[in-house]
Amino acid sequence: MSWPRNPAVKVLMIISLLMLAGPWGAAAAPPETGDRLTVSGVMADAQGKGIKEVEIELLVNGRQIKPLGKGDRLETGSQGSFVGRYALPPGTLPQTRVQIRADKPSWQVQESGPLQVLDAGTDQAGNRLFQVEANLPLKRQINPAFWIAAGVLLVVYILIAAEVMHRTLAAFLGATLILFITYTAGTFDKHYFILSFEDAMRAIDLNVIFLLMGMMIIVGVLKKTGLFQWLAYKSYALARGNIFILAFILQVVTAVCSAFLDNVTTMLLMIPVTIEIAVTLKINPITLLIPEVFASNVGGTATLIGDPPNILIGSYAGLTFSQFVINLALVCSVLLTLTSLWYLWWYKKGYLAAEVKDVERTIEYLKEEYKITNKKLTVMGLGILAFVIFLFVVHGVLHMEPSVAALTGAMVLLAISRVDIVEMLEHEVEWPTLVFFIALFMVIAGAEETGLIQVIAEWVKDVSGGNLTAAIILVLWVSAIASAFIDNIPFTATMLPIIAFLNQTIPGAESGVLWWSLALGACLGGNGTMIGASANVITVGLAEKAGYHISFVEYMKACWWPMIITVTIAMGYLLIAY
Repeated sequence: MSWPRNPAVKVLMIISLLMLAGPWGAAAAPPETGDRLTVSGVMADAQGKGIKEVEIELLVNGRQIKPLGKGDRLETGSQGSFVGRYALPPGTLPQTRVQIRADKPSWQVQESGPLQVLDAGTDQAGNRLFQVEANLPLKRQINPAFWIAAGVLLVVYILIAAEVMHRTLAAFLGATLILFITYTAGTFDKHYFILSFEDAMRAIDLNVIFLLMGMMIIVGVLKKTGLFQWLAYKSYALARGNIFILAFILQVVTAVCSAFLDNVTTMLLMIPVTIEIAVTLKINPITLLIPEVFASNVGGTATLIGDPPNILIGSYAGLTFSQFVINLALVCSVLLTLTSLWYLWWYKKGYLAAEVKDVERTIEYLKEEYKITNKKLTVMGLGILAFVIFLFVVHGVLHMEPSVAALTGAMVLLAISRVDIVEMLEHEVEWPTLVFFIALFMVIAGAEETGLIQVIAEWVKDVSGGNLTAAIILVLWVSAIASAFIDNIPFTATMLPIIAFLNQTIPGAESGVLWWSLALGACLGGNGTMIGASANVITVGLAEKAGYHISFVEYMKACWWPMIITVTIAMGYLLIAY
């Protein structure tokens, strides 16, 4: 071997040779021949679900042994499985006591008993081969991270419900706080580690984000055509001045549009037109707006894309558009009919006060005022919308995510219509809503990683006694009452992993009935108060902007009992059908 001339390099090489010959080298380099042990297994929770990123240590006679080529410890993969190879001096196995130790923040450190070592023969190099299988169920640990995640989630809910700040700011503040604590206190003490940045990014459901974005763009293009105002005019023309028929038609139109667009967008389009019609008839617009927003929430419940809670449920559970229609459309149609009749009775005095003098003249006025302004764009938009809905129906067969269908339709429509995409992204895409979802996914992930969601799920299971009927009733009514007083979007996001847990642990729940309990409870329960659903908040806000104030108590008087009735009927439907 030739030595380099540089003295510094000579010194480094000598030190390296000494280290290889000394005790450090003996620890780092395995013996040329000896015992080779392969350890494999799965780290899972009490329900058998694999746990990722669990650190695994091999203990031989109580002493930690380092794996070959993988640092000091093994780590489980995304499904909770692990495989590691170890080199031991000859003759160590199989008599030696072999154990493993598993460790992860928010989980109790688990150490196995003595593991059975199996002889697997000899390799070509003369090493004796052995195998060990080690599967450990891990238990949650209530630590500071758990309480911090729970506190952040609770504060975010309070800020949203009390409208102390915009819900997007509240959610993003919570998500930022979780990550900040993780990378400050959690860096020095693993008991404060809540959620890694990588897990936070993985928690964001881009299927939900892109589905909403695609539908917002499609609706934004259709708004330019005057289609929705034309539908309001047609509703009045069909009613021929009969305010009761008009109110019924407006509710049906709103419900149908909400099922295939979404209830928030539908109300944004219907409110200005409804107020104009009410002013023309000299009645209080509230007598039409509250029935409409109630109908929008009922209609939106029937499909995958009609209400944000359904979008969350469908994406998380892998449910198709067709499954939502098959399981929910019939009961929603019945509920729409009953609630429409309820509101015709509830607002009877207001409708009877309408001034209907010259029906034909009013129809002519509305015909001129609310007509389709761009027929070519209308045809293109409706054609693309029909194509997107078709893709929604068959997306289960194609194994296509609903977001792919929505984005495809949106981009094709923008391309053929020549509508400015920058204008659509700036004015029609509701970025605060999308950012709210992104931040909320992170906050919920923090609660799930620290074990809060599992604690809640186990409580629901214990209260229901593992009985499916009790679980259906409990999930439905808890969802309905909670969604009436807090926004049903964050509530639904919180409940998703809970329902997934119950589906695995309650006999009979594998049919998916608890998903429908959650959908009906969250969507219908959101009708109970003005803050229960986003469509309600938007309706109250735009009505007030137009000079028609709706108080919390007034809204609740008009909607609470219809909400209770619809949820009761939904409960009967679920118990009979499943």
